[in-house]
Amino acid sequence: MNNLNKLLKSCRIVVSLAKRPVFVEVNTRIYSKYSAIVFTHNLDHFVIRNMSQKSIKSFFTITPKKTAEMKEETKDESPSSSPKKNDNTMINESPPVTNGKEKRTSRRQRLESSDEESQSPKPTKRKSSPTSSEKKKNTKRQRIESSESEAGSPVKVEEKIEVKIEKTHQPKTYASPKSKKTKATSTKDKISSSVEKKTLREKNEKTSPAKKSPTKLTVKEEISPTQKKIVPMSAFVKKENGVGEKKDGEVKKEGDRVPEEEYNPAKPKYHPIDDACWSKGEEVPYLALAKTLEAIEAISARLKIVEILANFFRSVLALTPEDLLPCVYMCLNQLAPAYHSLELGMAETYLMKTIGQCTGRTLAQVKSAAQKTGDLGLVAEQARATQRTMFTPPPLKARKVFAALKEVAHMTGQASVNKKIAKIQSLYIACRNVEARYLIRSLEGKLRIGLAEQSVLQALAVATTLTPPGPNGVETLDASKGLSAEQLKAKIDEQALIIKTTYCECPNYELLVPALLQHGVQQLQQHCRLTPGIPLKPMLAHPTKGLHEVFNRFENQEFTCEWKYDGERAQIHVPAVPDNDTPDFSNAAVFSRNQENNTSKYPDILRRLPTLLKPGVHSCVLDTEAVAYDVEKKQILPFQILSTRKRKDANEADIKVQVCVFVFDLLYLNGRALVRQPLAERRALLKEHFHEVEGEWQFATSRDCTSMEEVQQFLDESIKGSCEGLMVKMLQGENSRYDIARRSHNWLKLKKDYLEGVGDSIDAVVIGAYLGRGKRTGVYGGFLLACCDGSGEEYQALCKIGTGFTDEGLKARAEELEPHIVSGPKSYYRFDASHTPDVWFEPARVWEVRCADLSLSPAHRAAIGLVDPDKGISLRFPRFIRVRDDKTPEEATTAQQIASMYLAQDQVKNTGTKITNLDDFY
Repeated sequence: MNNLNKLLKSCRIVVSLAKRPVFVEVNTRIYSKYSAIVFTHNLDHFVIRNMSQKSIKSFFTITPKKTAEMKEETKDESPSSSPKKNDNTMINESPPVTNGKEKRTSRRQRLESSDEESQSPKPTKRKSSPTSSEKKKNTKRQRIESSESEAGSPVKVEEKIEVKIEKTHQPKTYASPKSKKTKATSTKDKISSSVEKKTLREKNEKTSPAKKSPTKLTVKEEISPTQKKIVPMSAFVKKENGVGEKKDGEVKKEGDRVPEEEYNPAKPKYHPIDDACWSKGEEVPYLALAKTLEAIEAISARLKIVEILANFFRSVLALTPEDLLPCVYMCLNQLAPAYHSLELGMAETYLMKTIGQCTGRTLAQVKSAAQKTGDLGLVAEQARATQRTMFTPPPLKARKVFAALKEVAHMTGQASVNKKIAKIQSLYIACRNVEARYLIRSLEGKLRIGLAEQSVLQALAVATTLTPPGPNGVETLDASKGLSAEQLKAKIDEQALIIKTTYCECPNYELLVPALLQHGVQQLQQHCRLTPGIPLKPMLAHPTKGLHEVFNRFENQEFTCEWKYDGERAQIHVPAVPDNDTPDFSNAAVFSRNQENNTSKYPDILRRLPTLLKPGVHSCVLDTEAVAYDVEKKQILPFQILSTRKRKDANEADIKVQVCVFVFDLLYLNGRALVRQPLAERRALLKEHFHEVEGEWQFATSRDCTSMEEVQQFLDESIKGSCEGLMVKMLQGENSRYDIARRSHNWLKLKKDYLEGVGDSIDAVVIGAYLGRGKRTGVYGGFLLACCDGSGEEYQALCKIGTGFTDEGLKARAEELEPHIVSGPKSYYRFDASHTPDVWFEPARVWEVRCADLSLSPAHRAAIGLVDPDKGISLRFPRFIRVRDDKTPEEATTAQQIASMYLAQDQVKNTGTKITNLDDFY
């Protein structure tokens, strides 16, 4: 037993049972006194039996005795089917002798198993004899299956165990004297086709053994790549069943739903039911929404984006209409209407901590990965893809994810952070595929897929046109049948205008979507109306550089000019007491231009409301401007002073900066919406039903002008009155209505500094800063500004700015920007590497800047492709004016506006370059 442990080798043993071959890998030891390995049929254990050289019958198996049935079968075989000589020999046995001259070799060829042999009930005992007469007895032994049968030969296997040993090295063995005298015999394999016979003979000829020492053990390696892979037993079935060998999953039958991982809303000729990945009445899978967002993120064409989202909405309408509202909100990355001010409030660090805890990574590792990719959502997706869980959580549903996000947003208190993290963890570990990417982005508040709100409304219009909803659900899956392309487009445009206009008057999806599902598009305006307490987006004005542009626009039209006050837009809502024609001042509210609730910021305005309303007014909506005002001097103060007021939860006793509210429009009065009425009628009703109180409530100073001289004189008066300039508005006709949520050419703004240089100031987003040098050492010396693209999903570098700041102002700007510092640029920043700043910021602060003019720039990316395919637009000699606290980054100057301002310059007007600049919802 001294050599017991010398011959340890890795072998692959292939065991084929009755119907299913099982691939098992074990380590065996070959002992000096040959060991036979015997496997039981249930594979629960195996026995290693040591045998002496004298008693060995086979290296691999102990062959059972030949049965009587087998003996009769052997006798009945014709002499022509008796086995011929074969080049293959047994391991460690001498090759058969032919005419007494053929040389012996230690290598043998594995023998093919015939169909008859594989079907025999029991293998017969092998008898070895050197004489040719004994060969005709046609004895059988347990055969070693060749590589061909292993590779998937359709041989029927019943009660047979096949053992195959694969060796990479040849261990030293000791030949048995008896084995040298033994001769291998076999039964000729019956092959059904002549092609298979020829292939086998050619293969045997090529693999004939070479001359080697008879004492060396060699095993031929003929295992295909598919055999080297360990496959579970359950993955195979008999071919006789007609199913196939491997079960890769059920074949999709007609009528089956699409697997969630294969859902594709961008599919041509999309069918809302057949191409959906959930059934009627089931909750919408969150993965379906994530797949939709992924498809939208992959393209930039707006029409295609609308088509993809409309396909998804059509499936929701047809299968689970009650899930349409949460899906719309999550596409917009919102939890509630803007005036509810409901935000998740999750810092990026907490999200990194959550990802690390769920995936076994440290916070430093997650931060490093986020810095490299610039997208925490991608980091979360990659980390989740490599994570394995013991128990698979239930799949996420869109409805439940939305409810969980709202729950996180409502959590407050000392332990709220830990509660939020625990809630997010429960969602994150259940994420599949791309769900983690969009879940984390939603929690960040930055979806960044190029999907604007107008595209969502347009997609709703397309979906409801093709698959119209109704009180009894969807009855028509495709209403486009029988319509030409022009007719279909006209119908979609008509419904889109209704949906967009209704949303502008009632910007609350919690009211709009249920009304849309219940009553359809045509009756939408009857059920969603302008209502006090629900702020609407204000109408905005287009800038103009000179008086001649005003008269070109309003030629032969009645127009009025109003002072443009330098304050903050304030939309005042006073609802009525239910079932009582009296105003409900306790529920009155003040909203900003971006629908933010500023009621707690202006308690003094609410206290004065009773003095504003005349008797008979029980509900109203007023469009006003809140301006800092010096009560003693009766003088308007600059906007910078107004910005020093506390933004929320102000106490009127602590207020030092007083405001005067200048009312310039009336949008709603006593249950009646006035937005479609001419401005002349709205202004008359305003003066009829409301009081003026000096220093508290005043009507905007206005004058109806008919000549250029009158306008110029009135402009000079507004500047002397501490105003920015004039607002010029149409008085009569269709163009004099209040265009909600539009920057309309029916209102023009004329500022004092518009008359020279660029026609308008620019509101830019701060995305980076450069460390100061010299006198500015220790503070920021310059900043990188950007404009937003049309969808508000990308920020394009516009200019570097370093002028217009005082020393105190630079310190103040640095303090304001400090909480928004990030480790690297965001994935949605477009900038040139030559202008990489020293410090990066989140897109959080908006600054108003002015410049001498605009020029094409190869180093900046603002409006790239709109004017020049390879160059952007930059500001020449920009200077800082003020901080715009009343604007969000999404409301900054857009790339389209930058391009329009560039083309409006005299020096480029004659180039012939134009871009489409239509009035549209913003």
